[in-house]
Amino acid sequence: MKKILLLLLVAFAAPNLQAQESELDWHTDISEAVSLSSKTQKPMMLFFTGSDWCGWCKKLEREVFFTPEFTKWAKDNVILVELDFPRSKPQSVELKQQNAQLNAFFKVRGYPTIWFVNGNENGEGKIAFEALGSTGYVAGGPEKWLAGANSIINKDKSTGSK
Repeated sequence: MKKILLLLLVAFAAPNLQAQESELDWHTDISEAVSLSSKTQKPMMLFFTGSDWCGWCKKLEREVFFTPEFTKWAKDNVILVELDFPRSKPQSVELKQQNAQLNAFFKVRGYPTIWFVNGNENGEGKIAFEALGSTGYVAGGPEKWLAGANSIINKDKSTGSK
């Protein structure tokens, strides 16, 4: 009987996890994200990840990004951008180039790295970024991670930027 209950619990929990995962709109095109950020006046959250090989990235997603607390917070506060560096997942040449340029610009040394930024397009297709701050994996679940993220994005509001 316990095994049946456990199987039922797993069967019902798996679709809910997937639903939470898909509720968020992660952008991969930085120009689109900058445009949306300008329209909504929300900073971008750039998530530098190795989606198919980085254990700490997967742990951050599982413990924070796939939670209802993060989903609500993200919808209210940021434009999500995934900058992925997979080893076996296919990507277009353009996406690889874009991600590599952003990786070099933000001097990412390890994964996961999350940068909170404002961005403006100058009309010539070039983007100017204003870095607000960065973080990575933080132990303690969504509450602790979100507290750090809030301190970064609220510091920007208190200085009168954007």
